Amino acid sequence: MSKLPRLTKAKVEALLAARFEDGIKELRDLPDPFALHDMDRAADRIVSAIRGNERIAVVGDYDVDGVVSSALMAEFFQIIDYPVEILIPNRFTDGYGVSAEILDRLDADVVITVDNGIAAIEAAEVCRARGIDLIITDHHTPSDTLPNAYAIVNPKKESCSFAYPEICGAQVAWFLIGALKQRLGLAIKMGRFLDLLALAIVADVMPLTSINRPLVRKGLAMLSTSSRPAFVAVRSYLGKQNFSAEDIGYGIAPRINSAGRMEDASIALRFLRASTLEEASREWLALDSLNRMRRQEEARMTEAAVAMANPDDSVIVVAQEGWHEGIVGIVASRLVDRFKKPAIVLSVENGRAKGSGRSIGEVDLFALLKRSSDYLTGFGGHPLAAGLALDADNLEAFRAAVCEEASKLDPALFTPKEHLLGELPMGEIDWELMEILQRYEPYGEANQRPRFLLSNVEVAEAKSVGAEKKHLKLFLKDGDIGLHAIQFGYVKPVKPGDRITLSGTLQINEFNNKKSIQMMVYQIY
Repeated sequence: MSKLPRLTKAKVEALLAARFEDGIKELRDLPDPFALHDMDRAADRIVSAIRGNERIAVVGDYDVDGVVSSALMAEFFQIIDYPVEILIPNRFTDGYGVSAEILDRLDADVVITVDNGIAAIEAAEVCRARGIDLIITDHHTPSDTLPNAYAIVNPKKESCSFAYPEICGAQVAWFLIGALKQRLGLAIKMGRFLDLLALAIVADVMPLTSINRPLVRKGLAMLSTSSRPAFVAVRSYLGKQNFSAEDIGYGIAPRINSAGRMEDASIALRFLRASTLEEASREWLALDSLNRMRRQEEARMTEAAVAMANPDDSVIVVAQEGWHEGIVGIVASRLVDRFKKPAIVLSVENGRAKGSGRSIGEVDLFALLKRSSDYLTGFGGHPLAAGLALDADNLEAFRAAVCEEASKLDPALFTPKEHLLGELPMGEIDWELMEILQRYEPYGEANQRPRFLLSNVEVAEAKSVGAEKKHLKLFLKDGDIGLHAIQFGYVKPVKPGDRITLSGTLQINEFNNKKSIQMMVYQIY
């Protein structure tokens, strides 16, 4: 702790500004959609299909990014009054992304993928054989072999020189809509979609720097006033008017994700596309119910996964028959938090293991899977998260291979990205500091909400609060300066008169129309 810099308000601002190496971007800095390789080819083919009254289908994905991507495309085609079929595969019966089986269910001349398709080698060949033009829009890391599609729009493609490759699938879809707007000469305001787009950027853990920051910032502001029935329902049920990126990450995204994880993503799509508050409220309640089921199943699976994990392995790999396929990714995240290592959780059925992995720090999970791919039947994703499948007979060999690959990495890469910004004297905590912190919102991936250390402060008041008394409410003092603080789920009891060192983030608490500064305690040392 002694090595942490001692902060002032000016130093806090300088450290936050340094996170934005390419400067603080505004919406006016957004690139032209045609800066994405193949965007011209993709847009021209879709415009030709519209003008020729051809059949168009969109294939999405079952996570938040994929559902939002599908909702964006559905809204665009509704605006121009052109019929389009939207299909999101079911995780349990269809598997991931566009496939030969999915194509059997579509009657289309042009198929557009959103948030998937970069690994659809077989589907691309099926499309060619059937005379279907396949347009892939995706953001996942490509393998060495690309599908033989009509057009591939992906900022991570080697031939693409797009300046901002760290964008999500919904952003690629949004840029496609922008390209179509230009080609068709439409007066659509692209800002109308940003309330939806912010959900995907945050939920898919995109870095909240560069061009992602102004898009999320504007989208969060829109969530407060959006007349979209889905967001009117969200404001009502969550009892919130103003939203942060954390509100999306912890309150909205898990409910939307629960549809694809537990049942079918079409529920989430109906929620986002609801035309009345009654319809949106009905679907929100369904999502909330599915999310409660998800949490119960997640707790059961996490307990079992922790028990079977080998903490000495450099990558935690666990597999079990009967595990819920829609929850393995969340359980992998819990294992990462527990063991501070990458984790892969697999569900085994009929001799086949299928699941998800999550990474930590700067460890590139996609690269680890690629180097261990001799044992896999398929994999895809990006450095922080990936999906994979393999024969159950190869589980042990795969575990050994991926652990060996990870053991070759610099141990520093495994350090979690979240860290303390520095030691903050209580005398520096005032409304001027809060204005500085607000200036660099939204906080999230690559722009973590600053966490500060308070050293040797006095506990003036301490009491357990909440229905089960599991939370700790504190009033801290340093000389004549006071600060309210709260820790949820505390484990270290303290009493008035104690002197403690603690870390946490600062927020503005509003109660009975009164505003105060409060620390959200992360840890008491």
